[in-house]
Amino acid sequence: MKPETKLWHELKRITPEISWTRIENSSLFGTPDLLGYNVNRHFFTVELKVTSGNKIRFSPHQIAFHVKHPHNTFILAKKPSQGSCKLFPGTCILALVKDGFKSLDACCLSLDACSLYLQNLK
Repeated sequence: MKPETKLWHELKRITPEISWTRIENSSLFGTPDLLGYNVNRHFFTVELKVTSGNKIRFSPHQIAFHVKHPHNTFILAKKPSQGSCKLFPGTCILALVKDGFKSLDACCLSLDACSLYLQNLK
């Protein structure tokens, strides 16, 4: 199983209050991996990224998507060697391209905190 698939299963397991749709889109490049809908009737997208180092790899299409859609979009990045996750708003995409996992603009720093944040978006 791919690392991003494992992260998806983990996120889905700890967020039963969020209705998730996994987007497998080969016709529109750059579309985030997940569409979420929370109890506050709020739609949002999440791009899943797993990295072994500090660099997070994005395709030009993913960068363009987040630049064009800066609101209600997120990037959930995990560094397995540290067991840590960070949730970044889509507005941070250019900083993530430049600084990678070291970027300080994360909404939250653990998967549990990230799940609470997404569940309570308004």
